[in-house]
Amino acid sequence: MKPTNPPKTYRVKSFGCQMNVYDGERMAELLGERGITPAPEGEEADLVVLNTCHIREKAAEKVYSDIGRLVKAGEERGQKPMIAVAGCVAQAEGEEIMARAPAVSMVVGPQAYHRLPEMLDKAVQGERATDTDMPAIAKFGALPARRKIGPAAFLTVQEGCDKFCTYCVVPYTRGAEISRPFSDLVGETQRLVEAGAREITLLGQNVNAWSGEDDKGRAVGLAGLIRALAAIDGLERLRYTTSHPADMDDALIAAHGEVAKLMPYLHLPVQSGNDRVLKAMNRSHTAESYLRLLERFRAARPDIALSGDFIVGFPGETEAEFEDTLKLVDEVRYAQAYSFKYSPRPGTPAATMEGQIAPEVMDERLQRLLASLNRDQLAFNQASIGRTCQVLVERKGKHAGQWLGKSPWLQSVWFEADAAIGDLVEVELAEAGPNSLRGIVRATVAA
Repeated sequence: MKPTNPPKTYRVKSFGCQMNVYDGERMAELLGERGITPAPEGEEADLVVLNTCHIREKAAEKVYSDIGRLVKAGEERGQKPMIAVAGCVAQAEGEEIMARAPAVSMVVGPQAYHRLPEMLDKAVQGERATDTDMPAIAKFGALPARRKIGPAAFLTVQEGCDKFCTYCVVPYTRGAEISRPFSDLVGETQRLVEAGAREITLLGQNVNAWSGEDDKGRAVGLAGLIRALAAIDGLERLRYTTSHPADMDDALIAAHGEVAKLMPYLHLPVQSGNDRVLKAMNRSHTAESYLRLLERFRAARPDIALSGDFIVGFPGETEAEFEDTLKLVDEVRYAQAYSFKYSPRPGTPAATMEGQIAPEVMDERLQRLLASLNRDQLAFNQASIGRTCQVLVERKGKHAGQWLGKSPWLQSVWFEADAAIGDLVEVELAEAGPNSLRGIVRATVAA
């Protein structure tokens, strides 16, 4: 590659999970520290960062497709963008990306993106760079302070996974489970609140595996961290995702009933309702133990909204085993849930298992599962009609005077009022659809 002019504008395109969104925001801040500004809407950027997710079906192929589109668009306007590939696909296929895509200047894994500015300096000099090292936690200390954010912010508290579910690449792309220090998280939360955050979602691949020592040297888990953060003035709401059933403890269940700022919402993936399939997935719970765990959360917080993840068509899954998943859904009645067709990931044990399910069978099962999940989501929303709750205003709606935000149960709510982004607005939930509710304003707590 030939030396080139330093980029003046950038665009970060993040795919996949909320942690990728967080990582994308931090990379944008790193570029901003260099004086590079976001490309105006509708304009091409000098530097494009593709922040990839390996959970997506055919993730690598889609990365190469995105690279091809960027190159073609650059040729048509006579100015090719500098391209960086980041995230989990970068971690898994770093050298392969460099070999197959000469247009890519930088490949950086999710544990090394704090070195993006150094790699950019090399790229400007015409040197292609790859960094897929996985240092324990060094990147967080190297990231810039967060200055201006929206009313709802993400905060990564834990990364990596030691569970090795047979379908999942996360242990290979994010590494072993690590927890950020308690004091670092308290300090960053305080700075987020000072920058405008009123709600913070704590992130981790297995967020409830977080552990550390508090400011008095006592060993604490996620519940202890939540209690400490809830004491920060100006922080109104706390959430966390994604959890693993194996890492749930009594303290975290109790926190849902005792910490007012911890929102009544729990995302707890189950993946299947059949015990043989769960064992083949290397999930440590059974359908029964999962259901009993949800009962304990509902006992602690009766109004809690439940969410989950499901994989249909896992290798060897029979029709009867899939119907066990439908039975579990019928019993739980999720407020929200996410469902996916099984997709082989190179290097994972499930990719070479016998009994791979035909695509048309997976399609049919997914549609049946979605019908049940959509039914229950609509029912949960309809059961909310008449409730009065606070909605955190996150953005303007499509029409003048219309605002959008989230209820405590993570429902999208729209209403008409004289309000502002960051306000907590007390509304009565008046109408419900499958994906959102209409609220009638009763009072406003300004930001």
